[in-house]
Amino acid sequence: MRIGILGAGGIANTLAAVIGRMDEAQVTAVAARDYDRAGAFAQKYGFDKAYGSYEDLAADEELDLIYIATPHSHHYEHMKLCLAHGKNILCEKAFTANAGQAKEIVELAGEKGALLMEAIWTRYFPELNTLRDLLEGGAIGRVKSVEASLGNNLRGWARLDEPELAGGALLDMGVYALTFASMVLGDQVAGFDAVAKISEKGVDLQDSITLRYKDGQTAVLHCSMESMLETRGLISAEQGMILIDEFNHWKKMTVYNKQKEITAVYEKEAGIRGYEYEIREACRCLREGLTESPLMPLQETLRIMELMDAIRERLGIKYPFE
Repeated sequence: MRIGILGAGGIANTLAAVIGRMDEAQVTAVAARDYDRAGAFAQKYGFDKAYGSYEDLAADEELDLIYIATPHSHHYEHMKLCLAHGKNILCEKAFTANAGQAKEIVELAGEKGALLMEAIWTRYFPELNTLRDLLEGGAIGRVKSVEASLGNNLRGWARLDEPELAGGALLDMGVYALTFASMVLGDQVAGFDAVAKISEKGVDLQDSITLRYKDGQTAVLHCSMESMLETRGLISAEQGMILIDEFNHWKKMTVYNKQKEITAVYEKEAGIRGYEYEIREACRCLREGLTESPLMPLQETLRIMELMDAIRERLGIKYPFE
């Protein structure tokens, strides 16, 4: 599979290095807003082509897929551009800035018959299958609650500090916590509570969110872009619990019984970043003629975007372009 990377920032660099070690795919082109930057990037990783405009990349007929690696504030316009040229897309999280944009892109991809996937790597790790087997097999009994937290001091990053760039902790980190809750507890959210610390510019610096589910289960989620939080997920059940270190990329999963004794430990394969799994899934979907991945259905992408919209509305956060 021949991939073009739209954007030449940090994620693009990591992605290029990972794909360079894979057999299933190769990056053949990159685009940045100026040719010099794209050219330097292409030379660094040995790509065939460099483009000084995103339009030129989108028009490249030799590409099988374009990876959108720009800030999420620009995903909507960049996916729209690529779909205008009929391109298949794997787009970084958060998928868009709001649900309205996401719905329009999903509809457009449907009209074009193009593959469209959200690259939230948590959904593509094989460890998720292990977790589901444990839960469905009754390893810890009936699940009662989920907790998830992650945070770093990222103040000073323009894409997070500025409302015009859809900044804030929710879309950058909270999306992982919401996704984790959804993977474990499903989509039957009956209500939620949310509190946040808001910056002078109007973005959320840290969020605490409680989701209430129709059958009485709860999810308590924390994210921060101004302080360090332990990145962990905890699934609490009647007969035990499962603790996941760095749950967003499945570093280590530990199973405890009712006596809080360790009964099993699962660790991520050494040397794996996580991008490998989403790229392999995109390759599989293209081979099989799919237009979305069953591992991260577009309906799930839309639902998470709608939930983040509702949380922002509750917190009084609105981006200038909305």
